[in-house]
Amino acid sequence: LQLVESGGGLVQPGGSLRLSCVSSGSTLGDYGIGWFRQAPGKEREGVSCISRSGGFTNYADSVKGRFTISADNAKNTVYLQMNSLKPEDTAVYYCAASTYSCGSIDQRNYGYWGQGTQVTVSS
Repeated sequence: LQLVESGGGLVQPGGSLRLSCVSSGSTLGDYGIGWFRQAPGKEREGVSCISRSGGFTNYADSVKGRFTISADNAKNTVYLQMNSLKPEDTAVYYCAASTYSCGSIDQRNYGYWGQGTQVTVSS
């Protein structure tokens, strides 16, 4: 399973970005998919996850109401729609796959990782 993220970039505070996570070699719907981020000088933290069926999602408190995770199985892609972005959202964002479904957004449950995409929120 290989994961490739895209969609990062520079955006002003209050703006929006949509990140994509595409799988090659395997069906994303067979895995729980999570989004994580790591800001400079900080530990990597869980942002959101979606279950295999897409019927369950979970979010970190810091992004609830602003970020939305979704899956398009036909495109083998998971998205993270990020609205009302804040400077503190600046980080490298990673998608990851777990053979478990989505429960807690615990990176220890995720064995497959993408290379990350940079998101910078700045005026």
